[in-house]
Amino acid sequence: MYRQKMIMGFGVFLALLLGGTAALPEAAASGKDVAETDAASSAPWSAPVRTFHGRAFDICRAPSQDTMRRWRSSDYRAVGVYFGGRGRFCQDQPHLNRDWMRAVDSMGWSVLPVYVGSQSPCVSAGHKKGLGIGDRPWTEGVREARDAVRRAGEVGIGRSSPLYLDMEAYNYRKRACADRTLAFVRAWSKEVRGRGYVPGFYSSADSGVRHLQSARRAGVPDLPSVVWFARWHTRPSLYGEPSLSRNAWRPERRIHQYAGNVKERHGGRTLVIDRNLVNAPVARVD
Repeated sequence: MYRQKMIMGFGVFLALLLGGTAALPEAAASGKDVAETDAASSAPWSAPVRTFHGRAFDICRAPSQDTMRRWRSSDYRAVGVYFGGRGRFCQDQPHLNRDWMRAVDSMGWSVLPVYVGSQSPCVSAGHKKGLGIGDRPWTEGVREARDAVRRAGEVGIGRSSPLYLDMEAYNYRKRACADRTLAFVRAWSKEVRGRGYVPGFYSSADSGVRHLQSARRAGVPDLPSVVWFARWHTRPSLYGEPSLSRNAWRPERRIHQYAGNVKERHGGRTLVIDRNLVNAPVARVD
């Protein structure tokens, strides 16, 4: 448990009002002499939350029920699926619906629901630059959170489920961009949480996740409850990630994506997937 600071310096207080971390004093941004106070990353769950600990794969287009049945021969027991968002590459999802959710649940699979909405204005990937967060990041975050909750309900992802916001790598050291991005993420997280779901956040360990960690150290409120960090070409490790404080976002609040675009074949079916180690909430199926 953390001993929280009861008094906050004026500079930190002003930064929180502005909705970002880039404007924080250097000590606050680096975490020196500042308590990590955001309860969302360590407080007990406020409602029954289903969790999973083990290996998972994620893939943009949800495989068919038959493929999921065949892949039971693998050592994966959870799957990440992209259920909505204007930035989702695989807008065509012929298999992902209530029947699919119920079927894979009955097979013993856990599901990690991913929402790919607006991206940071300073996103690194060229094909994502047209999806930048606009001039009203808080309003946009609330609107997209409501869309995420609605779409989750349509495919049978029930309350108390996590919804993971996919924010691709961005240059968080650019002050204006960082502030706008963080305001969007906070608004999205607060709205998702207020509607009975668990807000999660996926990003590169060295950009979005590092940015989130700085915000947490500074005591910024309304942060996501779970972090899904991408650091490829390394051994899977939930609690050895250098961008995160060892005691941040735990217990059962972390996912490590440790490999990407890997071709695997199980049960006679080949998929191109990302590999993950999970100790985090998964969907409750309506």
